[in-house]
Amino acid sequence: MPHRLRYPLHDTLPMPGQTLQVAAGVHWLKMPLPFALNHINLWLLEEQTGWCAVDAGYDSPDTRALWEQHFSGSMGGRPMTRVVATHYHPDHIGLADWLVTRFDAAFHASLGEIALAKAVWHDLPGHDVAALNRHFARHGLPEAKQALYAERGNTYHWGVKSLPVTFNRILAGDVLRLGESDWLAIPGYGHSPEHMALYCADRGVLIAGDMLLPKISTNVGVWGGEPDGDPLRQFLASLDRFLHLPEDTLVLPSHGRPFVGIQPRVAALKVHHDERLAAMLAAMDGPMTAYELLPALFGRMFDLYQTMFALAECIAHLNYLWHGGKLVRRCDADGCHRFSIAL
Repeated sequence: MPHRLRYPLHDTLPMPGQTLQVAAGVHWLKMPLPFALNHINLWLLEEQTGWCAVDAGYDSPDTRALWEQHFSGSMGGRPMTRVVATHYHPDHIGLADWLVTRFDAAFHASLGEIALAKAVWHDLPGHDVAALNRHFARHGLPEAKQALYAERGNTYHWGVKSLPVTFNRILAGDVLRLGESDWLAIPGYGHSPEHMALYCADRGVLIAGDMLLPKISTNVGVWGGEPDGDPLRQFLASLDRFLHLPEDTLVLPSHGRPFVGIQPRVAALKVHHDERLAAMLAAMDGPMTAYELLPALFGRMFDLYQTMFALAECIAHLNYLWHGGKLVRRCDADGCHRFSIAL
């Protein structure tokens, strides 16, 4: 097993509005994101009569303009036949409805992802901003920051203007015929409810979505709809599903460069989370809220947008330790959950 990741494409990157072929019939597109994480990788698969897109990008004028270049340029005027979403996050599903409507294309996703997408988009109880604020308030988020979240409203709409009305369901273990090859759907849990990565043995390629990223760790958070959940345990267990794939598999991540080295990357991610869990236990100084423990997990505090993801991830680590019997949790008179070392 290799000890470090390899990057077969070296420093080669697709230019804006252009694609880079990374395997037979598999093309890499980079699209912009309006965040600190400033890009997402999308993948075009050559079909007999057109193209299949795996993930669609964040709905923004810049991304739409780049797609327009692809329609007439790299796609050669051939239509989009299918769009597959690995999961429901805005940078992945944001323009799915725009693409499928424009080309009358089929849309594929897991039920868990499309169900949560619609719950968040439609502000269903438990998935709206008020529920998020109540959830974060229980974990110590100051009232001033809660007010700022309330003012911002539903930020999911910023990158997802609409969602496909119908979809074709992907189940774990399904084999999808995409781009003239068979792709195995490998489920992942914890980052999102029912993430689907796609593996093609013929081409030696894994479209990993957000489950395996080469440099950064995938966000694993606890949100208002499932406040007592244990997504970190689910995520770590999901990583084992990739270990049986061949060592020379080319991993196509949603962020960062394509790489080879599934086994060492899985090992590194597990070590990373073990270290974070140990840091949280070491920082425990009496009963503490998740908000108070943010510096122990990340070494710093964040701006408003990043705080949302950081706090959700901090709660995920605390819930892991709580469910594992390492911590106890109590609800104090102020309504806050505080964690302490189990005796």
